Parts: sequence; C-alpha cells; structure tokens
Amino acid sequence: MKSELRRASCAIYFKYHRRYAMEPIVSRTLSVHNEHEFLLKLEAAGLNQALSQRVVDSKENDLGKKIVRLIENGGFEPTTSQKRAREIMGRNMFGVEEAIRHFGVNPTRQQAAALSEIPFSEATLEQCKNTHVLVAVFPLSILEIRGKVPSDQHLFYVQDWYNKESFAKDKGELEWQLICKTPVDNSTSRTWDEQQALLSDKDQTPKARVMVYAIICHFLSTGERLFEKIYVRCSDVDSDGRRVLVGRFASDGLLVNDLWDGHRYDNIGLASARKSE
Repeated sequence: MKSELRRASCAIYFKYHRRYAMEPIVSRTLSVHNEHEFLLKLEAAGLNQALSQRVVDSKENDLGKKIVRLIENGGFEPTTSQKRAREIMGRNMFGVEEAIRHFGVNPTRQQAAALSEIPFSEATLEQCKNTHVLVAVFPLSILEIRGKVPSDQHLFYVQDWYNKESFAKDKGELEWQLICKTPVDNSTSRTWDEQQALLSDKDQTPKARVMVYAIICHFLSTGERLFEKIYVRCSDVDSDGRRVLVGRFASDGLLVNDLWDGHRYDNIGLASARKSE
C-alpha cells in the first residue's frame, strides 16, 4: 500500500514538474527537497491517490487554494456564524484569520470556541456594515500590539510616555467588538460628561487597547486609516487621572495622548462600540 501511495505522489510530483520544467529555477517558490518533504507529510496524514487526484482535477485549483488558506490560518476554520458575519461586513471585519496572519496569534481550542458565535444579530450587522468594524479582539496590550507590527511601516507615532502606564499594559479580554469607524456624532468640542450623554443605550465607550487594536488591524487588512485627523476619548484614565485619547493616525503613526475630562477641543470626539446582544 505504501509503495502505491509513493507512486501516486511521484506521479503528481512529476506531472507538476513537466508543466513547469521550462521555467527558470529562480522563479520557483519551493525547493525540490521541500516539496518532497511536504508530500511525505501529507501521505502520513492520510493523503491517497484518490484524494490527491481531487486536488489535481479541482476547477481553477479551488481545493489547492483552500489548502493554502487553511495552512495560512494555522488550521483555523471559520464557523457558520463567522462566515455569515463576513458576508455581511465584507472588508469591515477583522476576524480570527486576520489576527493569526497579522498579529501571529495561535488560538487555543478554548479561544476558538469562545469566538465561535458572533454576539450581534444579523440585523445589527446589516445596520452597521458600512459604519463599524467587527473585530475579533485577542488579549494583547497596546505595548504588545506596537511590538508586533513592522517598525518600518511607522504605524505608531514615536512615544514612550505611556510605556509604564497600566492602561498600556492591560491585555484585556478575548471578545468580539463592533467599533464605530468615526467619532460619535456631534461629540467634538464637548467635555467627557457631555460626550457620554450622547451615547445611545446600545453603545458604550471602549478601552484604549480595543481602539488601538481596531485601528491598527483595519489598516493592516485594508490600508484605510481610521481617525486620521481626529482624536477620540476612550474609557481609560492614566495614572494622573487624565482621560486616554487615541487617533491622529496619519503617515507618522497612531498617537496615544491624555486630557482632563473638562476640556473641550474641536479635534477631540468620543469613541463608541456596540454592546453585545
């Protein structure tokens, strides 16, 4: 049986090589040794001639693409709830797959189970699909997020004042968040208390780490800069009791600052997120 599998693997291997035999060796992605090792691993996992032929024969290499996506996602497969959410939210969703790809997280079974169901109705997602970002937030602090993104992309403005602050070290919880992509309407030039009065009973002010996570992850996925010219107040306060602000996400990076609650400025609004249902 093993010899038959080996012959089947070799047949696929040589069929592939005949197709690309005339291409320059520098254009190849995998070495011959790596391809051989890959086939052996698949054989050990149960690949047989019939299964391998399905990949060869799949229309537009659909099965091959699915296998690559599964490898890229660390073996993670989205649930029905997550797939439906992505159908609705489109580019405004940063799911588990993106967290694996961009932040290098490796979800445990417990984490995958906790995120399996989206805590918002389809009606809410439909209502928010153009105005909000649906984000699978993993327990990463602001400092950890800053350390995970490439420094040459300048995604964070060069600052060190918050390095020892508790809010910047807080890892938070594993959760889905539905973050508004703009400040609360008419929330600029108001105090914190005045801004809070504008929130509906369905919304709340998220923590700074959640806003940083959402802003950075949305940029990594889409290239879109949220809050590019404005700050938003978050629910955290720093060690001096000042409210934490995030925003001004221009080409020199995302800024994290602080301000007393009683101050009013025309470039400072309020962050908001939908409450779980």
